[in-house]
Amino acid sequence: MVNAMCVLEKCLFSIISIVTLTFSALSFAQEKDTSSSAMPAEVSILIQAYPEQHLRFENNQIIFSDGTTMIYDDGVSKDYIQQLDHSDIEDMFLQTYEMTGAPTYLQDAGRSRCEPFFKKMYGDSAKAVKKNLVNVAWFGKNIKFTQINGAATQLQKVADDIQAHHPELVPYMKSSGTFYWRKVRGSDRLSAHSYGIAIDIAVKQSDYWKWGHPKATETDTINYKNRIPLTLVEIFEKHGFIWGGRWYHYDTMHFEYRPEILTHAKAHQSNL
Repeated sequence: MVNAMCVLEKCLFSIISIVTLTFSALSFAQEKDTSSSAMPAEVSILIQAYPEQHLRFENNQIIFSDGTTMIYDDGVSKDYIQQLDHSDIEDMFLQTYEMTGAPTYLQDAGRSRCEPFFKKMYGDSAKAVKKNLVNVAWFGKNIKFTQINGAATQLQKVADDIQAHHPELVPYMKSSGTFYWRKVRGSDRLSAHSYGIAIDIAVKQSDYWKWGHPKATETDTINYKNRIPLTLVEIFEKHGFIWGGRWYHYDTMHFEYRPEILTHAKAHQSNL
């Protein structure tokens, strides 16, 4: 009888130990999940890309240095057009910027911009943006670009790089515009030019999806076209600029300062 009781006690102890370990493991896993979800990888990328903003993250909110808060993920499921027209910060990372090959159908990483986020950084009106425009020496003339987030400094590096190492690309470098507070053609959303973070170059050697398909909507199938040298594109990308020629809705004259999109692309590539 005593032996039977001992055996029973040992069995009970073993069962209790297993249950305890199981609950501990589940609790640990839950803590890990909670910890990882507290700071999405894309938020870390955003903080890294814009150190001047001193961004923080808490409870699904991006927090600016002055205490302004902004929802990271609004939780709304959006189709392609809604992602363009009503982008939250999380939506900007739903696509990965592809740095090789022609873009696939509706591959437009970087076209989604969370307007409140960009207005907070660069200015919510033409007057506000203009206060931070500075001169960039651009192949014999000065052009205006925002100094916020080091954008003007990075654009100057593009010019210096090409002048020093790629004189064959100089014929492509004529600017046809930087800052211009306006909406994207045929839409109700602001152009990146509104924030002073975009430049158009080489119009005569460029292609735009609407020129070749004037009746096409943003969900129609179109044919890709480009005449801009990829060496030039790679120089811009090296200094933090995405290229409109990487978009399905191609705009090959367009370069836009978006370091978070490029960092996200590189992180995605390293995980493949």
